[in-house]
Amino acid sequence: MDTLNDFHFKQKKYMPVFPKASGKPTIYIEGYPCEDDEPMAATGFHGVQITTFFDQLSYYFAINEHIHIGIDNFIYYDDGDITKVVAPDVYVVFGVEKHPQRRSFYTWMEGAAPIAIFEFLSDSTANQDRNEKVQVYLKDMGSQEYFIHQPEMKKPAEFRGWQRSPSGDIVEIEPDVRGGLFSEALNLWFRWEEQPDTHVRLLRPYLPDGTAITTSMEERRLHKQEQQLRIQEQDRRIQEQNRRIQEQNRREAAEAKAAEEQQRRQALEIELERLRAQHTDTKNKNA
Repeated sequence: MDTLNDFHFKQKKYMPVFPKASGKPTIYIEGYPCEDDEPMAATGFHGVQITTFFDQLSYYFAINEHIHIGIDNFIYYDDGDITKVVAPDVYVVFGVEKHPQRRSFYTWMEGAAPIAIFEFLSDSTANQDRNEKVQVYLKDMGSQEYFIHQPEMKKPAEFRGWQRSPSGDIVEIEPDVRGGLFSEALNLWFRWEEQPDTHVRLLRPYLPDGTAITTSMEERRLHKQEQQLRIQEQDRRIQEQNRRIQEQNRREAAEAKAAEEQQRRQALEIELERLRAQHTDTKNKNA
């Protein structure tokens, strides 16, 4: 099976459909701070989780030019009020142009709010992530879904999600038997797996049929492996073709040798028959 082509087929099959936003990309608005001098990741565990997760979502949604993936930058959601600001670890916005990159995201300028938001728990923000941000993201800002995850393996596993119901109520998303959560907004499953080498409990996205979404590095490695497999298959076919040619040559040589032997036997039989006839003639003459 051609794994990459199979994935690209599924990628188009499962990609969400949505209208374009009413606004326009806005890189920066004077008077709205875009930096707070805080590092992007709280710990190395968060750094691995955030960058890996961002890379996976960016790779998957790359085929649609109207899906923007944000990572730890400010989102302002109330025109004129600079205190109405959040900075999620990772968020996804439908309907807006992917590029250019924004210094901050302004919902009223873009005409859209993030459809899904992801926070990775740290000691300093965990309580806020579990409680008040649920209201801020889903009610105040108007996002559709919100997820939290604990990436540090030495801490208890925690993966939860909430969504706005059609009536506007906030409801917690029920996990499946494996602890995974399905995002109706993104049409993706999310599950975590422990990475003993990095001590990271890594949250990963999956297609609805369970196909894992790779990082760009994993995709390149997979592409290289498939190239090697194709080369090996081509070499195998060449070897098989050479084997068939050699076998054909051996059969033809054997057939030629058999034909030559047959001709030699026929010539001997003719010669023997001639000698017998000659002997008979000589005997009759001497009688």
